[in-house]
Amino acid sequence: MTTALIFAYLGVALMVGISGLASAVATARCGMAAVGAMKKNSGAFGSYMILSALPGSQGLYGFVGFFMVQSYLVEDMPLITGVGIFGAGILMAIVTLSSALYQAKVCANGIVAIGNGNDVMGKTLILAAFPELYAILGVAATFLLAGTIDPAKLAEAEAAETAKANTEQTSEKQADEKQASEEKADINYTDEVTE
Repeated sequence: MTTALIFAYLGVALMVGISGLASAVATARCGMAAVGAMKKNSGAFGSYMILSALPGSQGLYGFVGFFMVQSYLVEDMPLITGVGIFGAGILMAIVTLSSALYQAKVCANGIVAIGNGNDVMGKTLILAAFPELYAILGVAATFLLAGTIDPAKLAEAEAAETAKANTEQTSEKQADEKQASEEKADINYTDEVTE
């Protein structure tokens, strides 16, 4: 297993794992608020359920991010690709974690307010969409990052770099051979002059 592949797998683990963890914690927080609110107003269960499920989308975004980078997970991937996937994983982990937790706070407060008899379902959905937007931007950034990892371009860049290194080695070898040849000629000339 190469270093690049290790970086890539760590990135995918962060991307999917932290996103899923964030959604699990966030939906549980909302579910707890819904259970408490049902004691006061059990007739609004539909609203509680919708608001409780809303922070679950961040886990799905992590999974979508995985599908965006999955095709690059190959044994001979360049190191830059592995590091790029690792960076995308960190990005998705941070954005989805913070988005899910803060969206849960908005939704849980809306659930409590609905439980107290206030008609705030629509307003809560609107306010809960704001933290969601940043999770969507994290997915968009991962999509754009995955678009820059073009295997054909990376292969061309590696081939050009290898060709450049080979050319430099050949030039150095030719220079060494020329210097050795000149030194040999100097030695022969010196021998002829001394005779």
